[in-house]
Amino acid sequence: MIIAVTGSSGLIGTALVDALQAEGQNVRRMVRRPTEDARHEIRWDPAGGTMDAAHLSGIDAVVHLAGEGLAAHRWNDSVKRKIRGSRVDGTRLLCETLASLSVKPAVLVSASAVGYYGDRGEELVDESSPPGGGFLADVCQQWEAATHPARDADIRVVNLRTGVVLSTRGGALAQMLMPFRLGVGGVIGSGQQYISWIALDDLVRVIQFTLHAAALCGPVNAVAPEPVTNREFTKTLGRILGRPTVLPMPASAARLAFGEMADEMLLGGARVEPRVLSTAGFNFKYPQLEPALRDELCGNG
Repeated sequence: MIIAVTGSSGLIGTALVDALQAEGQNVRRMVRRPTEDARHEIRWDPAGGTMDAAHLSGIDAVVHLAGEGLAAHRWNDSVKRKIRGSRVDGTRLLCETLASLSVKPAVLVSASAVGYYGDRGEELVDESSPPGGGFLADVCQQWEAATHPARDADIRVVNLRTGVVLSTRGGALAQMLMPFRLGVGGVIGSGQQYISWIALDDLVRVIQFTLHAAALCGPVNAVAPEPVTNREFTKTLGRILGRPTVLPMPASAARLAFGEMADEMLLGGARVEPRVLSTAGFNFKYPQLEPALRDELCGNG
């Protein structure tokens, strides 16, 4: 297969490209800078709203992972516009371009997030559950809606609702390690909010699985089958690192430090199950948190 990948230099994209190339796939990275090798790179300009459809000719599949980092900056109106625009406008540009091709790719796997469900407390949600409220839920709904031009053009579209990705190379876990290793990690807020997580290795395998599983389309929850509370996550990470986890961060302190982001990314959460993947027969390498963390920390950290 010839597979185009956006966001190929990010945490997930880097691991995915390595895995695809290892299995013999022909990967073409979609980049925003001038291309260095036209055989393996395709230039696009999501911010400017331009790309050359001819460069996508002959592509069999597309994996779309590009988007502004959610926690890179404290949220304000400008940052929120960038978060929304990088996902919604870029996705719409890509999907309208794919729809315009005379020979279209068979499948588009497009990133989304479990933020779609909002803060759901202890409720167990799956792909059939309605969206939640809040900024991230609204962004995810628009993000997924932006794939409709591809779907309407009879391209199989998978909207991959990804949870917290466990990796020492980047993302939430990498940011947690320093305070936890210093012994100042602790429960955030009540500690009862759920974290729906997935090991990076399993996420890469999920993407590969959805590329080939012709019956899969629409929303797919890319999360391990055993979500945990913030308190469970904190205690498990502290136990593996051999460090105390007795310094909590009250909700008021989280809001003071992180503003609006705190309520949606730290103090809220959703207990998400991967019903579609389970029904389709996908087998997780890391269904439980402690083995996933131990493997990641021992192997890479």
